[in-house]
Amino acid sequence: MKLSVLTKAAAIGGLAALTLTSCAANEAAPATGGSEGATSSLSGELIGAGASSQDAAQNAWVAGFQTINSGVTVNYDPTGSGAGRETFQQGASAFAGSDRAFKLDEISAGPFEACAADSGIVEFPAYISPIALIFNVEGVDNLKLDAPTVAQIFEGKIAKWNDPAIAAQNEGANLPDLAITAVHRSDESGTTGNFTDYLAAAAPADWTAGSIESWPAEFGGEGAQGTSGVVAAVTSGVGTIGYADASQAGELGTVEIKVGDEYVAYSPEAAAAIVDASPIEEGRGANDLAITLDRSSTEKGVYPIVLVSYLIGCEAYADPANAELVKAYFGYIASEEGQQAAAEAAGSAPISASLREKITPAIDAIS
Repeated sequence: MKLSVLTKAAAIGGLAALTLTSCAANEAAPATGGSEGATSSLSGELIGAGASSQDAAQNAWVAGFQTINSGVTVNYDPTGSGAGRETFQQGASAFAGSDRAFKLDEISAGPFEACAADSGIVEFPAYISPIALIFNVEGVDNLKLDAPTVAQIFEGKIAKWNDPAIAAQNEGANLPDLAITAVHRSDESGTTGNFTDYLAAAAPADWTAGSIESWPAEFGGEGAQGTSGVVAAVTSGVGTIGYADASQAGELGTVEIKVGDEYVAYSPEAAAAIVDASPIEEGRGANDLAITLDRSSTEKGVYPIVLVSYLIGCEAYADPANAELVKAYFGYIASEEGQQAAAEAAGSAPISASLREKITPAIDAIS
C-alpha cells in the first residue's frame, strides 16, 4: 500500500517528527478536558493518519485542541483507514483513525512499531455517523430502498432506475429509463467495510461478497478514491448512486432505508442509538473497545448503515513523550467539548455518557 507524501515524510525522518516534548515533564497530561480555565505546558508535533471519514471532525478537533495547547501542532492525513492502520503499525504515525477496529488476528500478528515491547493497543469509537446512500438522478429528490434492492444495485443486478424493485418502493416518483452507475470506493476503505457489513447482515441472499473493505472488480460500477472522490463522482455523473459518510452528502439526494416496516432517513440520533444497543466484541484487551454492531436491527427509528470510526494508539509507547501528547489529544476528542465540536463541524453523533465512561479508563491507561 502506498503511503501519502505527509506520511512518507514522517517515515523518512525516522519518526523525528513524532518526537513530543513537554515543558513540564513531571506533569501528567489530562485524559479528558475542555478549554474553560485550561492551561497547558505541552509542546511538540503529533502526526496521525487514516480514515477520510474523520476529516471534518479531525479539523475541528485539531483546532480545538491547539487552542487549548498553543505549543502543539497536530497533523492528520486522511489517507483512508487501511493506509492509516498500516502507517500506525509501521511506526510512521503516533495514532490512527480507522473506520473499523483491528481484527484479532491482525493484533496477534503485529508488530506495532511505535509501541513499547509487549504493549497492547487502545481502540475506541470516537466518531459515529450514518453512511448515506447518495444519488444524482434528474427529477428525483427522494428515494426509499430496502436492503435487497440496495444489494442488487451495487452488485449490478438492477441496472435501470425504473426497475420494478425500485418503482414498487417509490410510488409516484418520476423514475427514468436510465442506466444506474453505482459508485464505490476504489481504495481499501472502512466505509466500504461498514456498508458491505450492513448488506451482508440485512440482505444475505442478495449480497454475495460478505463484509469486505476492497470492492470486488466483478461487480463493475465506477471506483473513486476516498470519500471526497465518491461524492465528486456522484455529483458530476448522471444516474449515479454511491455511499459516503453522511457529513459529506451536501445537496445530493439521499435514500431512506427500510428498517422493519418503516423507511428511516439517516440522522446522528439514529446512528448513535444502534451503537449504544450493540455490545463490545469479546476476546479483546481491557482497553480495546471494538463494537459489534447489530446491522439487522428492526428497532423503530434505528438507521442501520452506520459508520463507527475509531481512534487507535498504544497502551505503552516506546517514547514516553509520545504517550503524553496522544493521551491529551484522545482525551480532548472524547470529552463533551470535543464531541460537540465534531457534531457541529461534521454532523456526527456525540458519544453517549455511558460510552464515555467506558472510554475514559482506556485513555487513562496510555503511558
